[in-house]
Amino acid sequence: MAGHRIFTTSFASIYPHYVAKAERKGHTKDEVDQVISWLTGYDDAGLEKVIADETDLETFFAEAPDFNPNAELITGVICGHRVEDIEDPLMQKIRYMDKLVDEVAKGKKMTSILRG
Repeated sequence: MAGHRIFTTSFASIYPHYVAKAERKGHTKDEVDQVISWLTGYDDAGLEKVIADETDLETFFAEAPDFNPNAELITGVICGHRVEDIEDPLMQKIRYMDKLVDEVAKGKKMTSILRG
């Protein structure tokens, strides 16, 4: 999947969709931020900066302050693919983030989402 179009998509363009998905299901922006922070290590200021800078997803993950080593515990299907079977490391990280936001929207307990 080298050079996939999603890699050059800005985080700022997908973030509002994540928040809207969670809010439609009765959850909050703070919950979305919490799972993204758990996965990537970005704090609130860091997220605001990558949004303001319109950082693309490739850079977003390459510069993640502290990508969580427990991310490999994220399993399941997202966009028709099992996240644990995705071979491209960047695509897998993007799908990990998608999966976490899906779990927030579905109302899973945060301890379960954060693999605690």
